[in-house]
Amino acid sequence: MSTVDTLRLATAGSVDDGKSTLVGRLLHDSKSVLTDQLEAVERASRGETPDLALLTDGLRAEREQGITIDVAYRYFATPRRRFILADTPGHVQYTRNMVTGASTAELTVILVDARNGVVEQTRRHAAIAALLRVPHVVLAVNKMDLVGYEEKVFEYIGEEFAGLAAELGLPSFTPVPVSALAGDNVVERSAHMDWYRGPALLEHLETVPVAVEPVAAPARFPVQYVIRHGEERHYAGQIVSGALRVGDRVTVHPSGETSQIAGIDVLGTAADAAYAPRSVSLRLADQRDVSRGDMITAGVDAPTLTQDVRADVCHLADRPLRVGDRVLLRHTTRTVQAIVRDLGGAEALAANDLGRITLRTAEPLPLDDYAASRRTGAFLVIDPADGATLTAGMVTLGSPA
Repeated sequence: MSTVDTLRLATAGSVDDGKSTLVGRLLHDSKSVLTDQLEAVERASRGETPDLALLTDGLRAEREQGITIDVAYRYFATPRRRFILADTPGHVQYTRNMVTGASTAELTVILVDARNGVVEQTRRHAAIAALLRVPHVVLAVNKMDLVGYEEKVFEYIGEEFAGLAAELGLPSFTPVPVSALAGDNVVERSAHMDWYRGPALLEHLETVPVAVEPVAAPARFPVQYVIRHGEERHYAGQIVSGALRVGDRVTVHPSGETSQIAGIDVLGTAADAAYAPRSVSLRLADQRDVSRGDMITAGVDAPTLTQDVRADVCHLADRPLRVGDRVLLRHTTRTVQAIVRDLGGAEALAANDLGRITLRTAEPLPLDDYAASRRTGAFLVIDPADGATLTAGMVTLGSPA
């Protein structure tokens, strides 16, 4: 019996490129819209045909302004795959929302208007996809109906984006010509573009490889909670990378103490092994001083233990981040005090700014490079005064300050 996997994807693109219409068309034509939802959209639409953008632009301000503001999550499925879709805003002032939506995505659909080609926001969204190491990128050239379905227009935009992708270090992308309004190449292949030999968008989404956490990846287990059973201690949390097995020699970070796994419980049942992203509790053979925020690892590929954190960042808060600010840094289950030492030469980072940062933490942290692990290479910078999230960071080990 085959299992149906799940693909997490995000959309991005400049204002009026048609993201919300594309998502609405995808939901509508894949029969993922309930009858009462479609009726409500038909009532709210001002024309003879339903405004499919209203299926995702749910906020009152979004409908009044005709733009997407918040990240709209939609869940749908086909017989071949389940999907978790984040429709993200296109405005530059909502860049932080795009970062939020794409941070866990395995695929990003970047829309461009066929009449305008690659614009500044296209470059910004491609840069974010590269920064966040999104494994798969689709370039959806939308509104092909408004350029007469011309193959040359599609090819020119594809070549322009290819140059941008090479500049940013995007490993590859898949170009698809579409018309979200007319439904061309969204769910069904278009009769208007017989020169295009590739898949429709949904077909590509159904068949693109979904990343499976490799068993051979370095084992990483951030401790979330310590459970006491008499004299025994069980360490609960989620394996975020690799695998753990009974008998494995392990190291506790940042203390450096070593032990051996004596037992693994999965949902209260003993197991010989467990794999990411399974939540488990571990029992060690020796009494060790292990608490929330510590990380248990196995194997010789250990994380880098450091107090000097260098990272690419996106500033999320309205309050600027400045050199000298005292902040909190949250990495997996550990939160430590830190000070901002450098902002890549800038005096401050404002909301939606992308930049480079160097922090000095009060305690050492076990870090992986973000390029190697999106879980243990990511962190948040937090305001110690009110707990608000200030900045999202992606660790760049070995990069110059």
